[in-house]
Amino acid sequence: MMSDSEEGPSGAKPPSQAEVGTDDRACTNGKEESPEVAVGDGEGAELVEVQDAAFPVKIQVPGVELFELQVRGRELAQSLLHALGEREETCQRTCYSLQLQGVALDPLSELGAVEGLAPGAVLRLIEEPYSLQDARVHVARLQELLRSLDPHDALRGRAGRSLSFLASVASGGCQEEAVPGSSGVKPRRPGCDPADCPPPGHILPGSKDRPLLPLQPGSADSKAAPCLLALALSRWSPPPGNRKLHGDLLYLSVRTVEGRSADITSCPRGFYINQSTPEEFHPQAASPSLLSHSLSDLLAQLSPAFKRGFTALLRKRLQLHPLERIGTPYQTYSWIAPSIVHSTDWDSCCWEEQAPGQTRDWNEELQASRELPQTSLAQRLLRDRALFKVNSDFVSIAVRGAVAVIDGGAAPLNPSEDPRLHVFLWGGVFLSLAGEGGSLGGERAARAVPRLDLAGVQAYSGAQGLHTLSTALLDYRGYQLSAQALVPGLLEREGDNRVCYGGSDSGRDPAATRRFLELLGVAAKPLRIQRHSVLQPSGSETTLYTSADCKGLVGNDGRYYILDLFKTFPPDLNFLPQGEGEGEGEGEGWPPGYTSLGFPREFPHKLCRLRPELVESFIQHKYTQFMNLVMERMQESQEKKHDDSGEGVKGVSPKDADPRGVDAVRAACRDVGSVSNIVFEIRFNPDASEPGVRIPDSEGEALRLQRRLLREAAVFLVTVQIPAFVSDCLHQLTVPVDGATLTEALHQRGINLRYMGRIAELISQSENKQRLQHVYRLLISETVTRSARRILNTYLQGVELSSLSAAVSHFLNCLLCSCLCPAAPASVVEPGWRRRRSRRRGRAAGGGNVDSSTWTSLTPVELWLQIGLDVRETFDLTAIIGDNVDHLVELYDLQKVTLLRELCVKSGIQLLLREYSLDSRQKPPFAPEDVLNIFPVVKRLATATSDGTRVFHSAQASLQRGCMKEGYQQLQKALSLFTEVCGPLHRDTCACLHSLAKMAFLSGQRTEAVGAQRRAVIVSERVMGYDHPNTINEYVHLALYQFSEGGVTAALRLLYRARYLLLLEHGEDHPYTATLDSNLGLILQVALQWEPALRFLHSALDVNVKFRGAVSLHSALSHHLLAQAYYTKGDFRSAVAHEREAHSGYRAQLGDSHKQTKASSRFLSLVTQQAVDLQRSLNEICRSGSGAVAPLQISLPSLEDTLEQLSLINGILCVSASINSEEPTNNSDATAKLEELASNQNKEVELLANETSDTKTDVPALVHQVELNTNEETATEALTNGNADAERAPPLPIQEEFSSDEETVIEDVTSEDRGAEKDMPTSNQEEILSDEKTSPSLVTNGNNPETDT
Repeated sequence: MMSDSEEGPSGAKPPSQAEVGTDDRACTNGKEESPEVAVGDGEGAELVEVQDAAFPVKIQVPGVELFELQVRGRELAQSLLHALGEREETCQRTCYSLQLQGVALDPLSELGAVEGLAPGAVLRLIEEPYSLQDARVHVARLQELLRSLDPHDALRGRAGRSLSFLASVASGGCQEEAVPGSSGVKPRRPGCDPADCPPPGHILPGSKDRPLLPLQPGSADSKAAPCLLALALSRWSPPPGNRKLHGDLLYLSVRTVEGRSADITSCPRGFYINQSTPEEFHPQAASPSLLSHSLSDLLAQLSPAFKRGFTALLRKRLQLHPLERIGTPYQTYSWIAPSIVHSTDWDSCCWEEQAPGQTRDWNEELQASRELPQTSLAQRLLRDRALFKVNSDFVSIAVRGAVAVIDGGAAPLNPSEDPRLHVFLWGGVFLSLAGEGGSLGGERAARAVPRLDLAGVQAYSGAQGLHTLSTALLDYRGYQLSAQALVPGLLEREGDNRVCYGGSDSGRDPAATRRFLELLGVAAKPLRIQRHSVLQPSGSETTLYTSADCKGLVGNDGRYYILDLFKTFPPDLNFLPQGEGEGEGEGEGWPPGYTSLGFPREFPHKLCRLRPELVESFIQHKYTQFMNLVMERMQESQEKKHDDSGEGVKGVSPKDADPRGVDAVRAACRDVGSVSNIVFEIRFNPDASEPGVRIPDSEGEALRLQRRLLREAAVFLVTVQIPAFVSDCLHQLTVPVDGATLTEALHQRGINLRYMGRIAELISQSENKQRLQHVYRLLISETVTRSARRILNTYLQGVELSSLSAAVSHFLNCLLCSCLCPAAPASVVEPGWRRRRSRRRGRAAGGGNVDSSTWTSLTPVELWLQIGLDVRETFDLTAIIGDNVDHLVELYDLQKVTLLRELCVKSGIQLLLREYSLDSRQKPPFAPEDVLNIFPVVKRLATATSDGTRVFHSAQASLQRGCMKEGYQQLQKALSLFTEVCGPLHRDTCACLHSLAKMAFLSGQRTEAVGAQRRAVIVSERVMGYDHPNTINEYVHLALYQFSEGGVTAALRLLYRARYLLLLEHGEDHPYTATLDSNLGLILQVALQWEPALRFLHSALDVNVKFRGAVSLHSALSHHLLAQAYYTKGDFRSAVAHEREAHSGYRAQLGDSHKQTKASSRFLSLVTQQAVDLQRSLNEICRSGSGAVAPLQISLPSLEDTLEQLSLINGILCVSASINSEEPTNNSDATAKLEELASNQNKEVELLANETSDTKTDVPALVHQVELNTNEETATEALTNGNADAERAPPLPIQEEFSSDEETVIEDVTSEDRGAEKDMPTSNQEEILSDEKTSPSLVTNGNNPETDT
């Protein structure tokens, strides 16, 4: 029997192709190719041809006409269940089986293996008897359908629902209008004229208004009419024993729209109405009983209003995009929401959160999934999918458990101990509060330990033979909880005696200890951990491959578990106090002058560790030094060779006779600090500078070497990585928009956030600080909001639950209000007897004895004083913060609404969606009613498919080589693999869809590009957030593709939305504003809205001049776009002035002989001649007193010319990209110009291409062949055919994003990959092949857990 019970009410299993095929917006129909691809591992990969064409089957459902579905042989039979669950006729059915010729299909069998299943076969849907669990699942499914159009779940952060506003933003303008001169004109809808879509006033350049209401645009049809007034468990449920013997499973109470109330019995045959009333229990069937197998069918017979409403609801639901109908694997929260009218909570109708006997064994599920075979691709995909599902389910339960613990809904296992040491067991998840940090730094250290432990678990999650626990970190209401699965046998009394590895004197098993050393020795190699010895408390010496705090124990299941991994990575000596690590004295061992930079210095805790990205970058740096030293010594050896005697010693080989090569390697190893004297190998001892860890005297020499390496790594971070990050920001290679993208950019460089003060100081001392002002502003904002969050956490721990909303609103008033002294809400001041009782009881869920009313005495002066102290103590920020928010805003041009958003996202606060008067000096802007909710902020392990990642990297490499067809096919396979493992709603899926849309656009398949990019926008909104910077980027690309299809109004609305989000998150003073404004200026010209077009183009020019310089190519392009706009408008004088500036910029950057400079010169001559002719005509009229001006020959730029300019502005060469070409494109001219430009513009990455066509004299659309570096992958788009007149590639259908039938994977095995298995390090491929510079990396670093808020 097939049932949905395996997924639960919030399951997020990816839909099948059959399911997606029911909606033509979710996939592209057409024949799919069967390309030859490499399958297997290593060098022995074979080429096979994948042939798995779709074929039709017919479905026969009782009471429904026969219909047809497309399936594939490699799909599981269970995929048909999900396909039927999306059809209007069958979506409400859950308990049934599919039978072929009387034989039920096994849900886990492949359809191709079913005997007799051929094209045209008829599958019968057979209704099966209900069990109690089946009945609960069926009712839950009906409840889910009834809520499917209601945004309440998404606003409340439940059931995997999240918000997407693409349909609301682009409504009324999608592919329904055309522009003058375009082909394929379609009739416009009423009100869709581009001239009727002016830009809103709050997004116009120079506007300081930042309204919040447009953040969540509403839709009139978003919510259907109610079908029922109430549906809940009856007061008579569960059935008594005698009724169970009659088959009663549960009782329901329902109240229809007509006002009728009824009790319903669930039995194995279905549902029927009984005779019970709220006062009396009569379980006998009513007359008529209306017995139906489906509850919705019963309700339709009971209530005509339900029948009408439910039918309309299902039809509206099917009008939604499939990606809007499914749940996300990880919950996404909204920091702001409209007022939500509370209604009956149907979630608890038939579901018990912790039903007895149903607690899942998370550890066994995780370990069993990890132990699945990995030989074939199908096995690896099954294993990766199982791991992803277990992790997402674990995080979901952990979130609910954390809320229950802090809200007082769970009892501790150790109630007699200190509240800070309380531990809880909820839903099989072991939850513990952050304890005392002790000598490591108090509460700050206590919070750092779980965070570092999570990174350590991530690092060891792929180790063979070793086992880690499911782990998540949750911050809620100021408390931090660590959620883990239970180690079998850990809670038993003899649990300590099971420890077989570590620096303690616990019970040992010699055989288990040796096994731990073997396994950890293998895992230590990729983690760069050095084998070392420490002294135990008893004085005996023990060998370790980890830190001394790590413990290894053998569980009751016989598996080898490692715990306490918070010191996995090397310590950061820049923040280790002198003398703590028993090292050299003050300043000793550091480079000359290094201490003048302020390092090493004190930090609030002593657990500062280097990031894994920094470790890898440092090893790459040392490897470069090593190779240079070897080459220098070998060269010296060659120069001295002629001085040496050529006669060898008899009986000695030439290699032994000339050992200079070996000596060169050994000397280089010694100089760079290699732990081996014969090969390059850099490893770190995590205990080298740990206070309290005793190292044997025999390790003295190795200890000195390890401390030297740690100092060099610390110096490398400050003197190399931080300046490199600043340089990337200067040259627009890294363009952070908000705190999340800034944090990610720093982490990709291996820079910890505690260095933000140093980065700000370096920017303030730079001669280019004006071009880095947006980064400096972000650094100030991020340090202030992080310090404010830290203070808020402590502040909330002393607040009673009944005063939380008032306390949060008062804190926000003190932080952001312009009032001198906002008072605490008077309505929440408690009576004296309640205050006394609160003092005696203390804080809930484990806190100290803090007065619950102390928050009422907080003032803005006190809060900003605390923030200033914390910023200096944590980040060493020397910049002036000020004593109030107005001072901060005035100093650094920050926005209060930006600070509000950052704090709410970081703290999990949800506010009421309304306009807040943040600048009012009369009344505080926030009231207790404005705080709607507080959500947990989750840090979790990152799980992904290595096969999908490998294929995606291969696709990027193919595109860089110019093999467009191969890269396109590989992107399709990567999308299929990511969807198979992670589902359609995932970051990796979004990146693949984005790349596929771009490739389709370049190949001329604009309709397919719009479809794929629309899916990318929805995924970004639902997974990353509707106001995430990546969503802004996706909106801009969708606007470009929509414009290419003639959708001018839709493109304008999308760009309005993108600019509004950018203004809200950062403000107008940002480099990406120039890209948005250039897009808007060009498209508004097409819409004949001249005044706003000129305003946006002038804004783009101002931003480019500020952040890129007055003579940069970006500024020259902005001048030309303005000249083109003025020329088209007839203002020749302004056009001449701007084109002269553009011509000067091209001459300075490219030279007089470059085609672009010549084209600009021709256009300047054209405009000048037009101006002279016009002035001559006017002078003649003045002299003669009569006559008329001859009509000017001015025509609008064509759609294709405007499209090419838009493409170049957005970083895409809009030329014919032959996807059929398998050979790299020869573009020597572009390479030569790239080198020339790099030398002329301070190595700024500005990509040149061949000129596509001659400039037209009648249409002044100057097509620039400059690849603008606007947050795009320039290397991929540059390798395209430079001939704009070449034929477009034939149509290539985009594969459905839900396609999960690929059984092949391209093993990207190169010489560098094979070398990675040796001791020599390889280059960081992720950095080379990164897709979007402002969006998160496709591949999350293995030691960088993802953060969801």
